[in-house]
Amino acid sequence: MAAARAARPAPAELRTGALRRDPDVVHAVTENRRRVPSHCRNVRAMDLELDGKIAVVTGGSKGIGLATTRTLLAEGARVVAASRRPGTALESLAGPDLLHVAVDLMDPAAPAEVVAAAVRAFGGVDVLVNNVGGPPPGATLPRFSFMAGDDADWQSMFELNLFSAVRAVRAAVPCMLERGGGAVVNVSTGSARAPGAMNADYAAAKAGLTVLTKALSEEYAPQGIRVNTVSPGPVRTPWWTDEGGAADVLAAAFGTDRDSLLTTVAPEAMHLSTGRRVDPQEVADVIVLLASPRSASTTGADVAVDAGFLKQT
Repeated sequence: MAAARAARPAPAELRTGALRRDPDVVHAVTENRRRVPSHCRNVRAMDLELDGKIAVVTGGSKGIGLATTRTLLAEGARVVAASRRPGTALESLAGPDLLHVAVDLMDPAAPAEVVAAAVRAFGGVDVLVNNVGGPPPGATLPRFSFMAGDDADWQSMFELNLFSAVRAVRAAVPCMLERGGGAVVNVSTGSARAPGAMNADYAAAKAGLTVLTKALSEEYAPQGIRVNTVSPGPVRTPWWTDEGGAADVLAAAFGTDRDSLLTTVAPEAMHLSTGRRVDPQEVADVIVLLASPRSASTTGADVAVDAGFLKQT
């Protein structure tokens, strides 16, 4: 059972070794600083005040979740990353500030087990990032018509993309209140605000998540818990790039090859203002900023990181 797996101690390789700032993150920061005008270089870098904070990231082993886990660690946070398997990329971040919990987040008991693991390992929860989502196991997206999904498809889509977050929030809020507050960041999608004929079940589930953010913010912001949404556009994640994933499905539909689809056809078809898909790190940067105490007056917001996908004002 998933709950039993979550209760086990993390593998030794994910709990040992000295954590250092991730070299990829350091390189990116260094390159950005080189572009800063000389008269601005003496300005003190922003401290996100996440050092020692305890964060739970669902779907933390790849894509946006992996980038978020990496960035939180680089900011000095202690992170519990939840996913079915750790994967080599997450294992490369091994250290005393990282705990992986192996769970299926579609199991109703799993989110509470992840929060309990964070409390046991690190003493509480300050930040919750509800990132897990996308196609449920065994599903292939995009679906091109409403009629393509039956009740079971819709139920599994909502379990992964909405109810996993509902359950995680339910488990984390009491822990945050005990610590005087916290931050929740829900990862939705631009399709929740600009739905089309494709992936109606996914857009509906994520729209529910976006509305949930607003409701939670109204209730808990006065008690010190900020709740925000990040809505990515098309992101370079395994959902797109894995064999048989969205790139292959869409390439077949457009009568093109996957490389052209990824680099040119999809950005043009989706009218992306930047002309390219979003990098996971670009989404993670916004998630971590919203999780930071430096965003103390930001709550109930829905921040698009979508390459210009959303056009409405």
